[in-house]
Amino acid sequence: MNMLELIEKKRDGGVLNKDEIDFFVHGVTDRSIPDYQISAFLMAVLWKGMDDEETAELTMAMSRSGKICDLSNIPGTKVDKHSTGGVGDKVTPILLPVVASFGIPCVKLSGRGLGFTGGTIDKFESIKGFSTSVDPSSFKDRIEECGMLLGGQTADLAPCDKYLYALRDVTGTVPSIPLIASSIMSKKIAGGADAIVLDITCGSGAFMKDEASAGELARRMISIGKLAGRPVSCVMTSMQQPLGEMVGNVLEMQEVLQILRGEGREDVKKVVLTMAAEMLHLTPYGRGLEREELMERCREKLNNGEAWDKFGELVLSQGGMLQSDGSPVFVDQPFDVMTVYAEKDGYIASCDALSVGEASCLLGAGRMEKEDKIDMGAGIRLYKKIGEKVKRGEELFTLYTGSDPQVGDDRIDEALFKMQDAYEIASDPVEPPKEILSIISP
Repeated sequence: MNMLELIEKKRDGGVLNKDEIDFFVHGVTDRSIPDYQISAFLMAVLWKGMDDEETAELTMAMSRSGKICDLSNIPGTKVDKHSTGGVGDKVTPILLPVVASFGIPCVKLSGRGLGFTGGTIDKFESIKGFSTSVDPSSFKDRIEECGMLLGGQTADLAPCDKYLYALRDVTGTVPSIPLIASSIMSKKIAGGADAIVLDITCGSGAFMKDEASAGELARRMISIGKLAGRPVSCVMTSMQQPLGEMVGNVLEMQEVLQILRGEGREDVKKVVLTMAAEMLHLTPYGRGLEREELMERCREKLNNGEAWDKFGELVLSQGGMLQSDGSPVFVDQPFDVMTVYAEKDGYIASCDALSVGEASCLLGAGRMEKEDKIDMGAGIRLYKKIGEKVKRGEELFTLYTGSDPQVGDDRIDEALFKMQDAYEIASDPVEPPKEILSIISP
């Protein structure tokens, strides 16, 4: 088989068969296909697309490019959750304890943050001693211990995807729905989940900027799930503004503790409870129950302390340290650099998620390159969100760094300008965005 012929076939709008896709994935994985031909092929896919069958075949071939995690020795339906990324997205640290408190085994393989979207691994590693390096051979023991585990995606899990993503990132071929869908789903399938719930974020602080493209991505991933024999449910959530009031690793985990105590902002709870209900809906426990009923049962887990207790079990099971009150010991302490106040009365018309995410990166809370060191204490607190009334002199936001700042005054000033651009105050009332845009199930 000839790679040039495959490039030309896709360039001209042809449909690739299973053998051709297998040839491509094998050549990427063993490096027998040069980068310039891989890049040309990716650009052809970006321009001409792939149909559902091609996308599914690419997904399955990439999932087979490395080890497949076998979770069959863990009893029960294993449901994995994935988010396409956002600003202030601290759903997973709350979601896992809620679902596990129903006796549902939770095996979550997550990644680190890159750019303005935070990574779940980074958030958990802001807890002193917490280790996300979990050998798959010990998964069953960890599940028996506390009902859940949080691990990093290993290098031998869908290695073809890792190499393709690096090339997509530097060749302008990231925004291709077939490539996005196959990238996400190949890792989920290789991770061994029985069912998958996807949080597809949509808005300025998300990868998908509009509902139409987010809906198409959801449809593709559900189609892949059907062909792979795994039920997939997609929740489309708004990322027009950050989720919750904290952005940054320690700061977000502090907000997680509030929610686990039954306190905190309702927008975070709405997304967590919706995702939890979808996960339960794909298990024997939730079948036959209405989503609203499942959400109320999940809310009760936050209010009665069961989710809080489960969170503590997870932290201890992976080496994390807890204080006497059950809250985790963090590796750093956020220090406020400056607080900005509203200059006039009105209503918050904009709290742009992308600008807030970029500002948090400038403060050191995110990494622009994979090798960058994160300042765990850095980040931003948002006192006002879209639709809320504000009076002149009231707090709008606070910028934070850790105890040993990784950035200079110039970066802090740039972050301040980003945040000032993020906010807009209108004289008339403004309707806040809905947290849940839609739920798409097979």
